[in-house]
Amino acid sequence: MEKFLLLIREDMEKLKMLPEDEFQSCIQRMTHWVGDLAESGKYVASEPLMTIGRYVSKDNILSDGPFIEAKEAISGFFIIKAESLEEATAFAQTCPRVLDKISKVEVRPIMSLDKKTDNKNL
Repeated sequence: MEKFLLLIREDMEKLKMLPEDEFQSCIQRMTHWVGDLAESGKYVASEPLMTIGRYVSKDNILSDGPFIEAKEAISGFFIIKAESLEEATAFAQTCPRVLDKISKVEVRPIMSLDKKTDNKNL
């Protein structure tokens, strides 16, 4: 089994404006979704991200906040185990926020450092 990173992308302004009852409902649905993943044995880790942060280079802080110039930002992540990119993608498509057309999920394989890798996939 391979590991995959699921990056949850959302419109941060819409997320901030979400009424508390809708936010709590979302949390409950996401918790249930994660529970199903954990029961399948494919859950590794997940965390929501704060809406503050910095975008940096070696010599500069390029911007404060989660990519201010972008409408969409990463609001959280999951690390899962799956047999293939296709299986990880299919699971990401079942995310309640994706089903509600509120979020998008970027699915990325995590490179194993103990296996020989093909440079064209870097």
